Amino acid sequence: MTDEQRDAGAGRGAGEGAQEAPGRAGEVPGGAGSAEGADGPEGVREAEARAWEALVATARRTVADGLVVGTSGNVSVRVGDTVLVTPSGVPYERLSPDDLTAVDLDGRQVRGTLVPTSELPMHLTVYRHTDARAVVHTHAVHATAASLLVPELPLVHYMAAALGGPVRVAPYATYGTEELAENMRRALADRTGCLLQNHGTITYGATLDQAYDRTAQLEWMCRLWLTAASVPGRTPHLLTEEQLTRTAEKLRGYGQPG
Repeated sequence: MTDEQRDAGAGRGAGEGAQEAPGRAGEVPGGAGSAEGADGPEGVREAEARAWEALVATARRTVADGLVVGTSGNVSVRVGDTVLVTPSGVPYERLSPDDLTAVDLDGRQVRGTLVPTSELPMHLTVYRHTDARAVVHTHAVHATAASLLVPELPLVHYMAAALGGPVRVAPYATYGTEELAENMRRALADRTGCLLQNHGTITYGATLDQAYDRTAQLEWMCRLWLTAASVPGRTPHLLTEEQLTRTAEKLRGYGQPG
């Protein structure tokens, strides 16, 4: 198991209402995605500035790692009751501290002048129904390809446990709609990630790092399944739910204490 696989999450049932394990950026008060330790309005703004810097770095990473093309996909991070989001249609390499864009949990814009991402309904739905502190949405190629073929990603690897179990595919709906957000919400029940049919992926976590790692892990598992399933005359061996449950239990104690 790699460090990235470990960081993707440890254990099943990390979906709606479940508690996330602390991640790298969120382990200390005032880290990205946290308003703890902020001393008045100035402290809150400083926390938002740090979170925005981490958000932009994560968004640029999705492009560098080939998970999105152009301005497709979007990233958000929650600081208190404020949600910082990537703006609509702006190349990530052009984003600066002055472009900080944020809304409240009802979707009202409270920071910046740029229009928030068109996928705001999905992001807000995640925050309203889970304990997420960060959300990453991509159009990753292998994950999107898998979403065209199955209603649920076959259990080809034990790291599905890091996402809470077998990854479901949310039925297709037009991007940016409440219908898509509701389809996603159902697919995310007791999960920290899902596929969006004919669209892409969405994952969440306690930190931007964790949400991103889960996206990368999901894309890798989809690529693994597509590769194995393409071998003529052979059917990929799949894990059982029982085997996945044992892995989830083992993942809870993985890594260093503290």
